[in-house]
Amino acid sequence: MELSPWLVFSLGFLAQALVILADTNAQDASGLNGIQDSWNKKPSNWRVGTDPCGDKWNGISCTTSRVTAIRLSSLGLSGSLSGDIQSLSELQTLDFSYNKDLGGPLPASIGSLSNLENLILVGCSFSGEIPKELGQLTKLRFLSLNSNKFSGSIPASLGRLSNLYWFDLADNKLSGGLPVFDGTNPGLDNLTNTKHFHFGVNQLSGTIPSQIFNSNMTLIHVLLDNNNFTGRIPPTLGLLNTLEVMRFDNNYQLTGPVPSNINNLTKLAELHLENNQLTGPLPDLTGMIALSFVDMSNNSFNASGVPSWFTTLPSLTSLYLENLRVTGQLPQALFSLPAVQTLVCRRLRGNRFNGTLTIGSDYSTQLQLIDLRDNQISQITVGGSQYNKQLILVGNPICSPGTGSSEKYCASPGQSNQAAPPPYSTPMNCSGLPPPCLSDQLVSPGCVCAVPYRGTLFFRSPSFSDLSNGSYWGQLETGIRAKFRSLSVPVDSVALHDPSVNSVNNLQLALEVFPSGKTQFSEQDISDIGFILSNQTYKPPSVFGPYYFLGQPYSFANVVLIPSKSKANNRLPLIVGASVGGAVLVAIVLALVTIVARRKKRPKQNEERSQSFVSWDMKSTSGSSVPQLRGARTFNFDELRKITSNFSEANDIGNGGYGKVYRGTLPSGQLVAVKRCQQGSLQGSLEFRTEIELLSRVHHKNVVSLVGFCLDQAEQILVYEYVPNGTLKESLTGKSGVRLDWRRRLRVLLGAAKGIAYLHELADPPIVHRDIKSSNVLLDERLNAKVSDFGLSKPLGEDGRGQVTTQVKGTMGYLDPEYYMTQQLTDKSDVYSFGVLMLEMATARKPLERGRYIVREMKVALDRTKDLYGLHDLLDPVLGSSPSALAGLEQYVDLALRCVEEAGADRPSMGEVVGEIERVLKMAGGPGPESASNSMSYASRTPRHPYGGDSPFDHSNSGLPSARVEPK
Repeated sequence: MELSPWLVFSLGFLAQALVILADTNAQDASGLNGIQDSWNKKPSNWRVGTDPCGDKWNGISCTTSRVTAIRLSSLGLSGSLSGDIQSLSELQTLDFSYNKDLGGPLPASIGSLSNLENLILVGCSFSGEIPKELGQLTKLRFLSLNSNKFSGSIPASLGRLSNLYWFDLADNKLSGGLPVFDGTNPGLDNLTNTKHFHFGVNQLSGTIPSQIFNSNMTLIHVLLDNNNFTGRIPPTLGLLNTLEVMRFDNNYQLTGPVPSNINNLTKLAELHLENNQLTGPLPDLTGMIALSFVDMSNNSFNASGVPSWFTTLPSLTSLYLENLRVTGQLPQALFSLPAVQTLVCRRLRGNRFNGTLTIGSDYSTQLQLIDLRDNQISQITVGGSQYNKQLILVGNPICSPGTGSSEKYCASPGQSNQAAPPPYSTPMNCSGLPPPCLSDQLVSPGCVCAVPYRGTLFFRSPSFSDLSNGSYWGQLETGIRAKFRSLSVPVDSVALHDPSVNSVNNLQLALEVFPSGKTQFSEQDISDIGFILSNQTYKPPSVFGPYYFLGQPYSFANVVLIPSKSKANNRLPLIVGASVGGAVLVAIVLALVTIVARRKKRPKQNEERSQSFVSWDMKSTSGSSVPQLRGARTFNFDELRKITSNFSEANDIGNGGYGKVYRGTLPSGQLVAVKRCQQGSLQGSLEFRTEIELLSRVHHKNVVSLVGFCLDQAEQILVYEYVPNGTLKESLTGKSGVRLDWRRRLRVLLGAAKGIAYLHELADPPIVHRDIKSSNVLLDERLNAKVSDFGLSKPLGEDGRGQVTTQVKGTMGYLDPEYYMTQQLTDKSDVYSFGVLMLEMATARKPLERGRYIVREMKVALDRTKDLYGLHDLLDPVLGSSPSALAGLEQYVDLALRCVEEAGADRPSMGEVVGEIERVLKMAGGPGPESASNSMSYASRTPRHPYGGDSPFDHSNSGLPSARVEPK
């Protein structure tokens, strides 16, 4: 059938109109459609519209028009992952966790996602080999492929992931050895920035190569448990002086002695060597003062006496030495260690503790279990009274018939008169009987019926063994609930129950999360909760150690199973015909209506002046269609053309992401800077309106003043006070001719900090700037700082929560990783950016340059034992290198590093920052900024673009700062 010319024209017009109107990049939209075509079940609103960013598809986050994150945990997705994923070239986060019916091979094309930083596929059913192409993802920070069905070997190419922080391949079917650098191919020993090696519960084999560990590594977790490794534990393990958790248990074939330098690991808290064939003397753990959990059971160590280190471990909670051949009398001091909870030293095949067991009256209040079955103990002394916790002595001479010993100590655990404590369960806070609930609902701890999100928490190496201690679980409940609430997830309460130790020695317990203000979570809520747990945003108390979570599918009333194509083949022509015809007709009508409506809202080109702000089609930052103006005046276009000499080149003082900036002189004689939006600007109508509304109601000497604006003849123009000495960035790079010594830099930073503190603490409502950087700090004629460029700013706390959920915006290098990962904006995001600015001021280096991130560079180079913290090579040479010229630098660096803590809660407020900088300035002998300027020197120059700055989406500095809260 030949299409009519009118229909051909309409379809072509429709295609162009949709491209113009869509908020999503066409390549990204196509890629998402290809992905969902490979799924049998998908998020409910992915079938609504064709514009993922504009239509706000669940789990999709966008920056401008590009898809930057997909987070779809526990949505019951089924099918496979299509190779169309490669179309999402700006993707930074991919999380499909807890979709157990999503599987098949992982497409090799995922290796083309050069911006990917977080790849999280926990608890799915992906199978086959891990693609070697993942080694191309050089920005990857977080790689979690645990609890899938991957097989084959660990690709050596993963050794190229030099930025990797979290590396979890546990609970798969991986085989082969651990790849190391062989002179040609990379290996895991290259991963010197990685903190976590989680490779347990696989089928890995061969010897553990000696070069897998070296002194340049920063590992805190090495989990190689439940594999098939053979040979010896390499002595290079003792070089990992950052190590906190080590699991080599349940390999069964590890042999030889434990390296004698193991006691170099003074930060080690959990040591698991059980169920192997280790020989030699019992390892000497003297000096390991952080050690809390030790299990060396079921090995073949040489017979020995009671080790002297038994009583020298102040943090010890749990000591397991089953089936060893240790002899001698247990020292009384062992039972008085302040933290000790469990002592298990059974004989079975060999322990021979003998003599009198003296517990004493000062035994630890934490001590819950002493299990000394099948030893040679003949007497017991408990300080004049009986030990009232669990003591098991069955199989010792003291329990032989006719000795008259207490049945309390001589009964087997199953025959003991002491009842075992019931498994923990979060108590309910009901004044009466719990209410009756529908079949799919449960009663929450707050006594409300709702449909909870459920799953299981697994702790791979907790530092305690007393599962009946409710204080641990109470801490966990409080922490999880607080984290969800702090990130604006609608959670009322959480419940924990049934803690137990599973077959691979992991502590597991059930978790239920209940919604707040409704009976059921939305799909977006579930994705948010899942992501907080899958990417380790929530950090449990340190006693719980490393964890992972497996969520159950959540039942949504509005999620419908989409039939596969094969199930509808008999009706396919009818469905396709009707759908396409209807969709084309509806789309054409909608496109035409939208275009007409938008045209009606545009100011006419020949209008001399806008009639009213009511005609604006922007979203107001304050919830009103009329901007809230306090003092800013309106200009018409002709006025501004006149004061800038028709926007002449002679008055051109800069060019930024928004447009050109011109110097102008008002009839009153006041100098102003006129920032004119140009076509294709990275800042649009919303940013224009935001800057007007916010700047018109803030007045502070360290915040640039808005004189007025123009919305006339289709122009968007902002008029500011003129600030003559350009941007702080220009001063640091030498472009402006302003020379800043150490004291002047401190004064500038103090002024900027005061301006930001005013926005956070005195503006009503508080304002988060969201783009603090050196190009957005201006310097006036006395080098006083003025914070500028409020196009990305957000009012905060209008709902009383002090935070807002929003798409991530900001400048790479200065961007807060917690905000980037969670999309939860707080005033601490500005604090992070200001901390980066502080480091930039001290070094005169770009925050992010050639893959080097100033925060990481500073932390690596820092040595607090040396003068100036050993940072001579990083500091700006202009400042000099003597401690006298840089008085207060150490305190300054400490403050900057506090500002760039990974978790916002660990950062100071801007008010605290102001106070600290004032103290450093006093140490440097400098007066306040108001008295500073007569002696300041300048070079002859014309200031450049003091208001333009860098675009917040300037990708010249490719890469982002650390996007993971570094969990233990």
